[in-house]
Amino acid sequence: MKSTRALERGLGDWARARLPHWLAELVMFTLKQGWAALFGGLFLLAIIGTKLIWQADWALQRYDALFLFALLTQVLFLLFKLESWEEAKVIALFHLTGTAMEFFKVQAGSWAYPEPGLIKLMGVPLFSGFMYAAIGSYVARVMRIFDMVMAPYPPLWMTWVLAGAIYVNFFAHHFLPDIRIALFIATLVLFGRVRIWFYIGARPLWMPLPLAAFLTSFMVWIAENVGTFTGTWRYAGQNPLDLVDFSKMGSWYLLLYVSFVTVTLVIRDGLSHRPVRPAPKADR
Repeated sequence: MKSTRALERGLGDWARARLPHWLAELVMFTLKQGWAALFGGLFLLAIIGTKLIWQADWALQRYDALFLFALLTQVLFLLFKLESWEEAKVIALFHLTGTAMEFFKVQAGSWAYPEPGLIKLMGVPLFSGFMYAAIGSYVARVMRIFDMVMAPYPPLWMTWVLAGAIYVNFFAHHFLPDIRIALFIATLVLFGRVRIWFYIGARPLWMPLPLAAFLTSFMVWIAENVGTFTGTWRYAGQNPLDLVDFSKMGSWYLLLYVSFVTVTLVIRDGLSHRPVRPAPKADR
C-alpha cells in the first residue's frame, strides 16, 4: 500500500500549500472518501455508461458486460495493491452473503432485474454480488485510508449477534414480524458511544459511528437511484422515474452494520474496547 500512501500524502501537501486550512481539510476529506469508494464509483460509471451505449442486438448482453467489468476491476485492485488480500477475503465473504440475499429477494418479488443475460441465475445477474462487494470494499478501504480507530468498541460477540440478527431479519420478515425497529434501537444501544477517530491531516477528528452509518446509507441510496433510473434493477411497483423509497435507507443503514462487522472478522487493528484519544500525526 506504500504507493497509494505516497499519492495521498502528495495530494495533501498540494492542497495545504494552496488552500486555506479548513478548505484543504474539506478537499482532502472529499478526495479520500472518493478514493475509498473507488470500486463502487467505477461500477456506477459502468452502469451509466453501458446504459447509454448498449444496443439490444450486440452479441454480449449488458448484464454480462457488467459482470466482466466488475470481475476485471476486482482483479486489477489486487494486482495494483489497491486492496490487500486480507481485505479481499472479507469482501468475498460479503459478496457471497449479498448474492444469497439477492436470490431470496428476487424470488420473493422484492425487486427484479428486467434485462436478459447469460451470467444470470434464478433471475439474478451475478454482477449483483459485486454491488455488495463494493460496500465491503469501501468499509475496508476507508478504515485504512483514514487510519480509523473505533472506541470504545463493544464486545465482539455482541456485534456478531447483532449483525446475524440483522441479516436473518432481511429473510425472516417475509414470514415473521419485522423487528427492524428493535434492530435500529439495538444499533444505537450497542454502538451509540463508539467514536470513529480518523485523520484528514495531523489532528485526529471523530464522528459517532451511527452517524457515519446514516450518512453512508444516504450515499448508497443515491447510488441505488442510479441503478433504478437506468433500469438496471427495479423495486416491485416502482415506475421508471420514481425515486427509491426513503425507507430503503433504513435497510442500507442496517446492512452497513453487517458489512462493518464482517470486515472486523479479519481487520481489527483499529478497534479499542476502551475510550481513546489518538495522538496527532504528520500531515497526510
